[in-house]
Amino acid sequence: MAEIKIEPCWKSRLKGEFAADYMQNLGQYLRAEKAAGKKIYPPGNEIFHAFALTPFDHVKVVILGQDPYHGAGQAHGLSFSVRPGTAKPPSLQNIFRELQSDLGIQPPPHGNLENWAKAGVLLLNSCLTVADGQAAAHAGKGWETFTDAVIDQLNQNKRHLVFILWGRKAQEKGAKIDRDRHLVLTSAHPSPLAAHNGFFGSAPFSKTNTYLCQHGITPINWDVTADQ
Repeated sequence: MAEIKIEPCWKSRLKGEFAADYMQNLGQYLRAEKAAGKKIYPPGNEIFHAFALTPFDHVKVVILGQDPYHGAGQAHGLSFSVRPGTAKPPSLQNIFRELQSDLGIQPPPHGNLENWAKAGVLLLNSCLTVADGQAAAHAGKGWETFTDAVIDQLNQNKRHLVFILWGRKAQEKGAKIDRDRHLVLTSAHPSPLAAHNGFFGSAPFSKTNTYLCQHGITPINWDVTADQ
C-alpha cells in the first residue's frame, strides 16, 4: 500500500492505519489475488481516488457506499460514480432522479461525480476494492476497519459535517457518529430494489445545503457538470 498516493493530510491522519497489521495483510491479499490472475476494481492508482480529490480539511459531506461497482470499467474510486462514457448504473440514475426532484437539477449526460468530490463531498465506500463480477468479494478483508478509522477521524476532528447514509449497511456503519456534532441523514438505498421505500422524496441534497448554510458553510453545488 505504501506506493499508493493519498492526499498528505489524510496520509498523516491515517498513517497508523497504513502501518497496522490488518492493512499489511490486506495488501498481501490483494497482491496475491492479482498474481493469481484475478481482476480487481478499481485500478490500483484509483483505490484512494476519493482521498485525493477531497482533502481532509475540505470535507463537508460524506456519502457512504458499500463497495465499488464490480463491472469492467465502472469503478474509479468514488462511491456511486462512473467515468464519462460508462453507462450510469441504476442506483446512480435514481440518485439523479431524486436530485432533480429535490433541487430541479436535470440529470447530467454522464455519471462522473468528481465535481462533487472537489466541492467537499467525500464519496466513500466501506470496502475500497472488489473482484470482477463478485459483489462484496473483499468484504471482511480489512477495508471496513480502515474506513471505520476514516469515519472516526472525521467524526472526532471536524464539526458540522453531513453524513448521508443510504440503506441499512451504511446506517450500521455510521451508528457511532456524534449527532450533536454533525447532521446524519438516513433513508432507503437508491437501488431499484429499495428506492421506493423512502429514498425518493427524502430530499438529501436540499437538507444538506440548508444545514451547511445554517452553520456558515458554503453549500454544495450539486450540479455535476459545474466546475468547482
